[in-house]
Amino acid sequence: MDLFEKLNTNLGPLGKHSELSEGYFTFPKLEGEIAPRMQFKGKDVLTWSLNNYLGLANHPEIRKADAEAAAKWGAAYPMGARMMSGQTDLHEQLERELAEFVGKESSYLLNYGYQGIMSVIDSLLDRKDVVVYDSECHACIIDALRMHLGKRYVFPHNDIENCETQLKRATKLAEETGGGILLITEGVFGMTGDQGKLAEIVKLKEKYDFRILVDDAHGFGTMGKTGAGTGEEQGVQEQIDLYFSTFAKSMASIGAFIAGDSNVIHYLKYNMRSQIYAKSLPMLLVEGALKRLELLRTKPELKDNLWKIVNALKSGLIEKGFSIGKSNSPVTPVVLNGTVGEAATLSKDLRENYSIFCSVVIYPVVPKGMIILRLIPTAVHSLEDVKETIAAFEAVKDKLTSGFYKRSDLAISFGE
Repeated sequence: MDLFEKLNTNLGPLGKHSELSEGYFTFPKLEGEIAPRMQFKGKDVLTWSLNNYLGLANHPEIRKADAEAAAKWGAAYPMGARMMSGQTDLHEQLERELAEFVGKESSYLLNYGYQGIMSVIDSLLDRKDVVVYDSECHACIIDALRMHLGKRYVFPHNDIENCETQLKRATKLAEETGGGILLITEGVFGMTGDQGKLAEIVKLKEKYDFRILVDDAHGFGTMGKTGAGTGEEQGVQEQIDLYFSTFAKSMASIGAFIAGDSNVIHYLKYNMRSQIYAKSLPMLLVEGALKRLELLRTKPELKDNLWKIVNALKSGLIEKGFSIGKSNSPVTPVVLNGTVGEAATLSKDLRENYSIFCSVVIYPVVPKGMIILRLIPTAVHSLEDVKETIAAFEAVKDKLTSGFYKRSDLAISFGE
C-alpha cells in the first residue's frame, strides 16, 4: 500500500468525515479571552476544557508581567541553546526557585514539556536498564519508551500488586544485564483524574532497588498543602527521585522542568539532546514563569478557589447519580455509556442547545461503549457555572438513556 494511501485509511473514527474535519468535534476553535465563558461557532459557551487550573491565563498581574517582558526582551532572546548562548541569570534563578518549591536539590528548565520528558527518559537509560511503568502513562512517556533499547514491563493502572510482580521481573533481568531499574508513573492521571499510588510505590523501595520518575503535570500547583504537587499531597515528595512538570497546566504557559538530586540534574544538562540541540526557553516565558511561580507561592487563595469549585462540581455530580470514576484531583471525568455516534450527537447538543463546551473522550481512547465527558474546573469558575453545568448534564443524560441520540435524523454517520 502506498504511504499516503495508508495515511488516509488510518484517520480513526472521527477524522474521516467532512463535518468533523471542519472543526466541530476535531480541532474546534474556541475564541475570545481565555475564561470560563468563551465563544464557539459564534455562540457563548461555558467551557470546561482548558487546563487553566489557577486562572492565571488572564490574571491581571500575569498579563502585566508578560507584556512587560515581551516589551523588554522581544520573543527571540536569548538566541541559541543553553550550552552555547542561551543561558541567562533569569534561567538559573527560575531553576533555583522551582527546585526549592518542590523540595529538590536542583532543577533544569526545559523548553517544552512533551519533548522534555521524552529526552529525560532517553538520557537516563541505556540498553542494560529496565523500565517498569503504569499502563496509563501519558503519550509522551510511551513515545520515550518506544525509543528504549532495553526491556520494559508495564503494570495495569495503579495495580500495586502487579507493579511488584513487574519489579521482581525487572530485578532479575537487571541482575543479569548489570543495569538499573526506572519506575515511571504520574502524580495525577490527566484522563481519569485519579492520583498515582506514589506512597505505595515508594514503599516498595524497601524491597527493591529502583528509582522513580513522576510526571506531575496535573498535580503541580493543584495538589499538596503548598501546591508542590502530588508527592507533597501523599507525604512522599522526598522519596521521589525525579520530579517532572510542565508549565502548560497550573502555570498557563509554555515550558517545563525536571528536578532531583544535583548530580543527576547536572548529568541531564549535558546529555539531553532536546536541550543541547534546541533553542533555550525565550526570556519572556522565563520572566512570565517567575511571576507565575511567585503567585503560586504567595496567593494560596488561587488553589483554595480551585478546590471550592472542584468539590462543588464533584459532590453535585455524585448527588445527581453521575459516575466520576476514582478521581481524587481537579480532573473530573463524567462516565456515560454510548456509541461514538451518540457521543458526537450528545456533544453537539451540549454545545448548541445548552452552551456547555467540554472535552468528549471516545473509543479508542476508552473502551467501546464508553463515553467520558472530561471537565477541568478552574479557580475562575463560579458556583453558578457548576449549577448550570450539572443541570445540562442531567438533561443530556436523560436523552442518552432514552435513546434520543440514536435517532437517524439527529445522528451523523460515523461509518460504524
